[in-house]
Amino acid sequence: MTFNHIDFYDIPHVSSALETKTNSRINNCSSSVSKFILLGFSCTRDIQILLISIFSGTYISTLIGNLCIICAVRCDLRLQTPMYILLANFSFLEMCYINATVPNILANLFSEKKTISFSGCFLQFYFFFSMGTTETFFLSVMAFDRYLAICRPLHYATIMTVQRCFRMGACCWVCGFLCFLLPVYLISQLPFCCHNTIDHFLCDPGPLIKLSCSPAPTTEMICALYNSVLIFSTFLFVTSSYTLVIRAVLRVPSAEGRKKAFSTCGSHLAVVSLFYGSIMVVYVSPTAGNPAGMQKIVTLFYSVLTPLVNPLIYSLRNKEMKEVLRKLFRTVR
Repeated sequence: MTFNHIDFYDIPHVSSALETKTNSRINNCSSSVSKFILLGFSCTRDIQILLISIFSGTYISTLIGNLCIICAVRCDLRLQTPMYILLANFSFLEMCYINATVPNILANLFSEKKTISFSGCFLQFYFFFSMGTTETFFLSVMAFDRYLAICRPLHYATIMTVQRCFRMGACCWVCGFLCFLLPVYLISQLPFCCHNTIDHFLCDPGPLIKLSCSPAPTTEMICALYNSVLIFSTFLFVTSSYTLVIRAVLRVPSAEGRKKAFSTCGSHLAVVSLFYGSIMVVYVSPTAGNPAGMQKIVTLFYSVLTPLVNPLIYSLRNKEMKEVLRKLFRTVR
């Protein structure tokens, strides 16, 4: 006796039942993701205590340093010029920027659960990247300001007025917070299944897209294109401005004049190199396939270290700023 081969999945009611059961399981998983787990820094308790001390000290130092710059610009009329007004805005931005990451890192180190709500994750994602985008715009405006001051000194006062400076600063803030609405919306609409563990200390687009239970090549491509256009366009603008500045400085006959001009721009270039160098490693490298440990370390450079060193670079290399800060500290005492 012979039996014809019957495919179990060809039976209509069985196939339908299996499909319904699978879809139900996926839907249940999808609806169960109401929070994410941020692994942060997996280490021993002793190392955690050390990291808490480092991040706490960095956080307090960053807030105090940038606040001193803001107070110095507000309290002294000599510093109420476009260059220092932009610097005060930049310092305020850095204070906001570090608040988007370090408090959550510290909470993660103290907590055993290391969880963040779905909405909290995407709010952090939005504010962190919006402020990072705003920083790229401010770096571009500050480079343009230095270009005008050194390459077009006779036209500087008429072009870069205080009112125009305020308008440019406002544009940086508005455009920075509008730019990342689309990527955040696209990623938030992805279906997230049972996996909710992010091997990072913040909600980053790369790990979030990987958690989606269905491939999202279009969203991934849009985010990659978005990052590349934003980073390269502002970076090229900054480097072009400073190339023209360096060419103008080299024509200055006085060695003292060249030294002063290079000193003014050197601090800005140091910040630009640190900031753009680190974000390019994470977001512009091919497929952004860096190991999680490398991503965490590089992200620390532009999210924590840059806001810390900005006040040091700008204040310690600027004679006028140092004088005002000394006067401010004497008054406080």
